This record gives sequence, C-alpha cells and structure tokens, in this order.
Amino acid sequence: MPYQINEMKKDDIPMAFIIFNIVVTLAFVGFIFWKILPPRGVEQLRTPELRELLEDKDSYQFIDVRPPQQFQKFHIYGFDNIPLNEIKEAAKHLSKNKKVVFICPTGTKGNEACKRLKRRGFTDLANVQGGLSAWDQVHIDQT
Repeated sequence: MPYQINEMKKDDIPMAFIIFNIVVTLAFVGFIFWKILPPRGVEQLRTPELRELLEDKDSYQFIDVRPPQQFQKFHIYGFDNIPLNEIKEAAKHLSKNKKVVFICPTGTKGNEACKRLKRRGFTDLANVQGGLSAWDQVHIDQT
C-alpha cells in the first residue's frame, strides 16, 4: 500500500503551540514599537524648529550621533559629532543645564541617544523628527 500523508486537521495543532506563537508575535511587535517610539518627555523637533534653534547655537548642545565617516561627508553646521556608541562616556562632558538636540539619519538613533542620556539624569532633550532625511539638502553644509 502506498504511503499516504494524512491531511492535518485543526484539532491536530495543540492549543499550547497556538498560544505560544501568539505570545511570541506580540512580544516581537512590542519590542519593535519600544525601539522606534520616542521616549517620554523628549521633544520631537521638526526641521523648521531646528532652524530656529540653530540661530542661537550657544544656548543648545547639538549632537550628530552618526559614525565619524558619515559626519565628515556632510553635516549641519553647529552640530558636534558623538557617535551613538560613545554617548554614555560623552555624557560626562555635556551640560545638564542646556538642551541637548540629537540628529541621525532617520530619527531612530537620536531617540536611542535621548533614552541613554535620560537614564543619566538629563531632562532637557530633543530629537530631530525624521533626522537628516527630513532636513532639506540645501541646508546641509558640505565639508
């Protein structure tokens, strides 16, 4: 008699397996939202607001969290380069009395930098919503 493959029925899938898959999926979705959502209490700046802040460079700390190679290719005048992986160490040299404004390519790493400084007691933090991709290319200084 030839080998026959039985058709799987709904009752053949254990309920625990289904529940496990639902829990794993929800945990994954929650993790993704946790990574991309801005932290509480962090101002999300639009590019017109950033332009206004840049007119008073001495009152703010502008930080670009991209790697140095990307920063050297182009950056916004007035921003200092502190790569994201160096933010914890650099926090010692930043003032808690001035707003810290972060920028990155899309806004995600800027939000991560805000989270890291928030854990170190910084309260006046901002991130450029959409990052450099939202900034008009006309306003980027080529260096």
